[in-house]
Amino acid sequence: WMIIGTALIFLLCMSADVLAQKFGYINSQQILAQYKEAQDAQEQLDKINKEWEAEGRELQSQFQELGQQLESQSLLLSEERQQEKQAELQALYQKIQQFQNEKWGQNGEFFRKQEEIMKPIYDKINAAIQKVGQEERYDYVFDTVAGNIVYVSDATNDLTEFVIEELEKGLESTKS
Repeated sequence: WMIIGTALIFLLCMSADVLAQKFGYINSQQILAQYKEAQDAQEQLDKINKEWEAEGRELQSQFQELGQQLESQSLLLSEERQQEKQAELQALYQKIQQFQNEKWGQNGEFFRKQEEIMKPIYDKINAAIQKVGQEERYDYVFDTVAGNIVYVSDATNDLTEFVIEELEKGLESTKS
């Protein structure tokens, strides 16, 4: 109980500082939706994605066509020729899988393109958030979409070390 009491007293003393702090928030989705450069970048990414989707659909079409040929000619083909066609079909399937993975897989080309195109825009947005936060004298600016802090004033009181100290005091008293 002594630890909880000490923590409550500590928090009550700090509450005056908390009340004096200025909080703000932003909606990152709205910023991206309304910022012209972000819209242009998204259009560029959409165009690239549509081209790749068309390539993927073409491969899928080839796969279906080859599968239908194999099915319709299976009675006419020799065992050896059927195995060749099945191997060809399997190779095309693997090519489709590889294509999808290269384009949209983890760390795929789309991910890299998105990073390349969007990073300068995110940097500009973050710089604008920093500027507004400083000029308007906000201590913290939160992003309501991501749920994280996107700006912290240099003058804020970071209580992390105090909390750790308090926890360590409590741990030491329970050990003895």
